Amino acid sequence: MGEDTNRRAWLIGGGVAGAAAAGVAAWWLTRTETPDYSLVLKDGAIEVRAYGALPIAEAVHDGDRDAALGKGFRALADYIFAKSRVGEKIAMTAPVIADRAGDKWRTRFVLPAQYRDLTPPEPTGGEVTTTTLPARRVAAIRFAGRADDALLAEREAELRDWLGSYGLKPTGPAEYAFYNAPFVPGPLRRNEVLLPVASIY
Repeated sequence: MGEDTNRRAWLIGGGVAGAAAAGVAAWWLTRTETPDYSLVLKDGAIEVRAYGALPIAEAVHDGDRDAALGKGFRALADYIFAKSRVGEKIAMTAPVIADRAGDKWRTRFVLPAQYRDLTPPEPTGGEVTTTTLPARRVAAIRFAGRADDALLAEREAELRDWLGSYGLKPTGPAEYAFYNAPFVPGPLRRNEVLLPVASIY
């Protein structure tokens, strides 16, 4: 009897905790600006999107993916929260985008939409640079989980196969987009692999 009661309490507690985590994750993401895009095509978890030009801040570091992106995230966080420069703070957006830059890794924050018309604060120290990502079209596959190298490679292969079924080839290397705060459990996370494409027609 006592064991059954404890088991039920554990299951109920786990359900409540899971619901709370899901609520926090949804709340965080709905309060975080994400880039606008036009949906060109949708096929299950895969979308083709058209993005306008995006203002970004970026940092490039060596090391394995996790280590390099950790360095990049810290450098960019110090930039937007005005810890490494003077001036006002910049609001955090989603996603954080990562891609290969030669034998290094590049981490990118998309800056709020206001910086399409305004010049972003000048970074100091040389670790962070600001630029504009030109308007483009990308294919994206969305998935949950802890985005380790194996999962990213699996989803990238799936997206490449999908493009191949349309007779399309990516016009650039893969990018990896991460939408959630670190406290969000893996099953509730939103991750994406992005591949730039010229057209779907």
